[in-house]
Amino acid sequence: MTTRDSDRRRNRPAAGAAGTGAPARRNRPTEQAESPRPAPSDAADIAAPDAAPPVPYATTLFVRDHCLCLHVQRAARALARRFDAALKPFGLTNGQFSLLMSLNRPQPAPFGPVADLLAMDRTTLTAALKPLERQGLLTISVDPRDRRSRLLSLTPEGRQRLAAALPAWRETHAAIDAEHPDVDPDRLRADLKALG
Repeated sequence: MTTRDSDRRRNRPAAGAAGTGAPARRNRPTEQAESPRPAPSDAADIAAPDAAPPVPYATTLFVRDHCLCLHVQRAARALARRFDAALKPFGLTNGQFSLLMSLNRPQPAPFGPVADLLAMDRTTLTAALKPLERQGLLTISVDPRDRRSRLLSLTPEGRQRLAAALPAWRETHAAIDAEHPDVDPDRLRADLKALG
């Protein structure tokens, strides 16, 4: 090999070098799959089920005997069944009887005070009014003093239905009082009003 051939080899650009037309090989960084990040959740604020000791059965018995909410709900359901049965012949439930009675006043009743008396939010009261309105027992009208407000009134048929059901309501109350002579009904009502 001549000295000139050796010089040519040394000066020949390597494959892939710039100016040769061949693509240069690039060192690509190794792609690493990112582990998915956990979605934000409030679960971290809630203790795991096994983080707290189990509730003793003695505590269950204590709650059973002392929980005011439980006992008021039990009594309310028992009374509701009793009055529902008494008012069924008149096509009313105990809740509907109370609603119609709350409208039995000289002037149309504003929506808000009726909701407060029955301890209902406006959405629940609206749902309770609809079937009675369809039966023609009450009307819902615009308040002429404030067109954003509604007034509730009994219709003549509603007043008749209420009057027909009232004796059954009285008889049921008298029967319950007679069955529980050791209970002071006036004191009980006062206590319930205080809780409400």
